[in-house]
Amino acid sequence: MTQGIRHRIYHFVNPSQKGDYLGRLFDVLIISLILLNIAAVIMSTVEQLQLRYQRAFDLFELISVIIFSAEYLLRIWACTCEERYGHPLTGRLRFMFTPMALIDFLAILPFYLPFFMADLRILRALRLLRLFRVFKLARYTDSLRRIIAVFVDKRGELTVVLVVVTTMLILSSSLMYLAENEAQPEVFSSIPAAMWWSVVTLTTVGYGDLYPITPLGKALAAVIALLGVGIVALPAGIIASGFIREDLEEDKEKGENSVCPHCGMDLNIEPLGTTGSGTTPHP
Repeated sequence: MTQGIRHRIYHFVNPSQKGDYLGRLFDVLIISLILLNIAAVIMSTVEQLQLRYQRAFDLFELISVIIFSAEYLLRIWACTCEERYGHPLTGRLRFMFTPMALIDFLAILPFYLPFFMADLRILRALRLLRLFRVFKLARYTDSLRRIIAVFVDKRGELTVVLVVVTTMLILSSSLMYLAENEAQPEVFSSIPAAMWWSVVTLTTVGYGDLYPITPLGKALAAVIALLGVGIVALPAGIIASGFIREDLEEDKEKGENSVCPHCGMDLNIEPLGTTGSGTTPHP
């Protein structure tokens, strides 16, 4: 009997299947509660609203934490329905350290921390951690799950881009410091001070609060600004290719064919020689 209840709870708290009215209703209620929590956190930072509705904010926070805590505990209790978390102890521990379970935990953590901490300044800062609840939406939204999957799939390439950007930041800051320090010692006083200019230039923002005045500095700035355009384009291309790959994988799972919009050829055809079918790959 307990096992049957656990299975029903598992299908109730996880993203619902088509036709599962109660599961879909649960999804809608949790999503609505998350959005209301985000709105409450934002409005509670307005001093007039905080003074006037503090009790209402506190009551809403208490109700929300009770619901989120119950959801978190139910997920831990019912996770053993999945084969990979089948062990009553180690399976639940593994589940608790999955990304979505950690997000669920961080969503309720700010409420319980004040019982173990006394520094009010830290507590005020910790209250903003309630914004972690927005990430709970990823459990209920296919689009957010797809975004997370793309970043996980492309984490290697994105890490390389991060290393390249960091290297460019250090080099450009160092070169600009050498070129401009004598002419503007108060502006480019050190390499860390020059990093602000490098960041806004490499990201093509260019606030204009810092700028080179020497011929060498201007030449370096022109080259760095052009490199910044390519650096911004790199992660965009990587992420775009990730979304294309996700779409192809989803079409394959559904048994659908992806067709080139220009020539009408099937994009899922295997390259020649991989399956022995003799088909020609899309160019």
